[in-house]
Amino acid sequence: MTETQKLPDTRPLFHIALTQIGPLIDGVTVADLDRPTPCSEWTVRELLSHLIAVENRIMHIAGGGKPFEVPSVVEGIADAHWSDAWHSRIAPLEQSLADDALLGREWAHPAGAMPGFQAIAIYASELAVHAWDLARSLGRDAELNQNVAAAVVGPMTGALPPEPRGAEIGIPFGPVVPVADDAPPYARLVGWVGRDPEWTPAS
Repeated sequence: MTETQKLPDTRPLFHIALTQIGPLIDGVTVADLDRPTPCSEWTVRELLSHLIAVENRIMHIAGGGKPFEVPSVVEGIADAHWSDAWHSRIAPLEQSLADDALLGREWAHPAGAMPGFQAIAIYASELAVHAWDLARSLGRDAELNQNVAAAVVGPMTGALPPEPRGAEIGIPFGPVVPVADDAPPYARLVGWVGRDPEWTPAS
C-alpha cells in the first residue's frame, strides 16, 4: 500500500456536495437573482458568482496555483446563463482532482498550506454550506442531502473554533448560533458557521 492510498479520500464527499448544487442553480429564475441570502452581503446573483469562482479556484489550486490568484467572484455572466456557467466547469473540475497523488500533495488553501485531502474536505464543507444558503433563499432546503451535512459537521466543528471570529482577523464567520444537540445535521452545520438555521428571506 502506498502512502497516498493510506490517506483519506475525501473526493467522494466533495463530489456529493458539488452535485447537489447543480439542480438548485438549474431552478433559479431571473426573478430570483435579486433575492437576499443568509450571507447578508450577497444576493442570489452574488452567491452564484462566488460559487462559480470556487469552482475556478479549486481547479487552480489543484494545479499548483495560489488561491488569491483567482478572484472570489466571477464577472460578466448573463442572467440567463448561470446554470450553463456552473455545469460547464464540472467536468474539468472533477478531472483536476482525478490524480490520487493530489491527496497527499501540499495545497495552497486560503486557510494555509495543507495536504490535498484536507483542502478537498474543506471545500466540500464550503459547498455544503453555500448549498444551504442558496436553497434557503429559494425555499428549497428540503431538497438538500442531510448526509452531506452529517459528514462535514464534525470536521467543521473541529477545524473552526467558536472564537475568535470576524473578517477583520481573517476568520470570515459570525458567532455560533446555538441549536439543539438533536437538530438536523444541516441546522447544526450552518449554526456552527454563524448562520441562523431559521433564516428566511424576510428575516
